[in-house]
Amino acid sequence: MLFSHLASARFGIRPPGGDRSTRCDYIVVGGGSTGCVIASRLSEDENVSVALLEEGPPDSSPYIHIPGAYYKTAQGPLLKRLPWEPPPGLGPSATPTMVQASVLGGGSSVNAMIYIRGVPSDYERWVALGATGWSYDDVLPYFKRAEDNNRFCNDVHSIGGPLGVSDIDYIHPLTRAWLQACQQAGLPYNPDFNSGNQTGCGLYQITAKNGRRSSAAVAYLKPARGRSNLRVLTKTTVTRIIVENGKAVGVECIRNGNNSILWAEREVILSAGAIATPKLLMLSGIGSADALERQGIPVHVDLPGVGQNLQDHIEISLIYQLNGPHSYDKYKRPHWKAAAGLNYALFRGGPASSNLIEGGAFWWGNKSEKAPDIQYFMVVGAGIEEGVDAVPGGNGCTVNLGQIRPRSRGEVTLRSANPADTPVIAPRYFSDPYDLDAITDGTMAAIDIMERPAISRYLTARQTPSPMIRARDEIKDFCRKNAHAALHPSGTCRMGEDEMAVVDPRLRVRGIEGLRVADASIMPTLISGNPNAVCIMIGERAAEFIRP
Repeated sequence: MLFSHLASARFGIRPPGGDRSTRCDYIVVGGGSTGCVIASRLSEDENVSVALLEEGPPDSSPYIHIPGAYYKTAQGPLLKRLPWEPPPGLGPSATPTMVQASVLGGGSSVNAMIYIRGVPSDYERWVALGATGWSYDDVLPYFKRAEDNNRFCNDVHSIGGPLGVSDIDYIHPLTRAWLQACQQAGLPYNPDFNSGNQTGCGLYQITAKNGRRSSAAVAYLKPARGRSNLRVLTKTTVTRIIVENGKAVGVECIRNGNNSILWAEREVILSAGAIATPKLLMLSGIGSADALERQGIPVHVDLPGVGQNLQDHIEISLIYQLNGPHSYDKYKRPHWKAAAGLNYALFRGGPASSNLIEGGAFWWGNKSEKAPDIQYFMVVGAGIEEGVDAVPGGNGCTVNLGQIRPRSRGEVTLRSANPADTPVIAPRYFSDPYDLDAITDGTMAAIDIMERPAISRYLTARQTPSPMIRARDEIKDFCRKNAHAALHPSGTCRMGEDEMAVVDPRLRVRGIEGLRVADASIMPTLISGNPNAVCIMIGERAAEFIRP
């Protein structure tokens, strides 16, 4: 029977009409980066009970934990693919799905592990938009609380936290050549992208420890799994929040094909991500009253901002053919793969200890911006990430770049009142012309870097876009037709104090007691870079808000 192992007096389920005598204190919906943090931190209090519900499977795949197996997690069965509505003019080569993690640990179990916090001005923008108490000075202590850094310990970094943040021990020679090419193009070398100043090129730090991925599930949940007051339920899909008399009191869910209800004594916390969280709110009668009524869903509270303000980084991939086995692509061959595997098994070193995206840069597309608005990733291979092609001959590399403070906004709306139906996802990339212009200039800068002597000596040809495409108008057309989602959706339940805000600065859903949202959806604006570290920080703050 569903949840039959929750026989403790602290945990209880009742089918509709059944006994309501037992329950848990907190339900956390979504076992991703933020949810794992919240569940772990709340269960530190032995006097409360916590249930964490995750739609995907446990993080048992060995590919999750080996950094060099990122090429497996970036394309495999641990992802769910949600169709999205392409804007007019985006060509057929654009990926027609938005890939989201579906596994314990969420994005932190499948992503490239790049650790980025953004810049101070990101958080000042949040405050200006009504997120009182979320300035850079306010959030920095929570980044540090989470962190166990293997290189830095100073005003902005710390040691001893749950989350391993490490230098990549094995750096591929092609990464070093690309960084030298960046410097030839005028980019300064930056030893720490998380110092508050991102400008320049350098090596990324990643969420790893001792040669293994440090996902939120590993860093936060694994040490907590022995606690009797914490239950982690995977392959469990929540379909509705139960609201009684203006208070969230439980959730309906499906596990192994069975429907059940789990009741919350104190709070329900939604950490299902910027797509699933607004969908779940709307299915539960929390959202735009007009839109809910059209779907035949009874309205509990009219919150027109639910599902609005969707934003995502959008990326361009430049693919190059190499003139020899100068990238990680050579490890696709069985004997090289075996050698790398043996090195890792014996020493936790070598290519398998790398995330394959070791170097990057932050630079300007729009020169009028105070901080760089383009992020670069040197991917030492081709065809590693879903939707990016390999090259003839099998030896290639990829430069990914994204416009990191997009102005375009989209929305997530219900397709129907059926929880099994995917929502309508309309990112509306490039709806603000600024984004396309900035990424066009960023692409031209990336092409210029690849023509510098330090890296060009390894190249045979540019595969994508064609070498014939050089003029700015041609590059702009290429970007419009070939851009793809960076898979960093956020903002759909943003915090603030105006009528379009969904949660207040303490992450409480407006108009409903006992319900909070804590994940990427609460961000008023995307931060300048990969958002995983920010989601973990949000979890640390949410847990502090919730604990009495």
